Amino acid sequence: MQVRLPRTTCRTFLKRAADIIVPRGIENRVAIDVVVQHIRRTLSEKSKKHQNELEKLGKQVEDEPLSPNVLLLKQTRQIVGMNTIIQNPMTDGVDFIFYFDRLATILIERAMDNLHFRPAKVQTPQGNTYQGLHMDGDISAVVILRAGSCLETGLKRVIPDCQTGRLLIQTNYHTGEPELHYLKLPTDMASHASVLLLDPQMSSGGAALMAVRVLVDHGVAEAKIVFVTYFAGKVGVNRLLKVFPEAKVVVCKIVEDFEDRWIERRYLGC
Repeated sequence: MQVRLPRTTCRTFLKRAADIIVPRGIENRVAIDVVVQHIRRTLSEKSKKHQNELEKLGKQVEDEPLSPNVLLLKQTRQIVGMNTIIQNPMTDGVDFIFYFDRLATILIERAMDNLHFRPAKVQTPQGNTYQGLHMDGDISAVVILRAGSCLETGLKRVIPDCQTGRLLIQTNYHTGEPELHYLKLPTDMASHASVLLLDPQMSSGGAALMAVRVLVDHGVAEAKIVFVTYFAGKVGVNRLLKVFPEAKVVVCKIVEDFEDRWIERRYLGC
């Protein structure tokens, strides 16, 4: 059955539900061009404002010391030896992946040190009581594609049943602004005890800022977020923790700012 609504009812509904009404629809090229130009101008202004704020933030933090929430791996002989192999361009692909996976495992284990545990008692095979700890709550991880997948082997070695989400953030080469292209997160992530963000390199910190903002917008408490990375520039880390001071960053080594992203190409072979 077809229902005909009065014209006044249709107009009232459109005024309440629509932001823009274009008379004659798709045939009205002039009106559509005006709307398109307005959207482009608004996006351009927003992009310039974001770039200026990011640049201003970088100048504010470039001389500041690292936050106590930056957790650097202790540079033992083993760690330095593996870094030597990984950073040697003559290392073949098989060895690179093997040693990077070892370091990724150590990074995830270091991130686990910041999680909450509760007291627990267990009976040993000898009948003794051991005063130990149980992890308090669930853990999930979010991989920043595509580079973050390089850390997944280490993640699965430490937390085999870890719930994993995905973010695809890419830099717009025209504006230099990070853009979110894909999002898939665990449904109950906000209730988890901790959420690990995985990305093997942090340069300017733009993508890291967006990734943390996405988690916060989805209900994850800032203090529960642990950003796990292999290399990071000092300015990028300071930018991130200036905006999100309660988050934590686990990093193997602080390197020169704005270093080219090369780890994913070596690990993935393309």
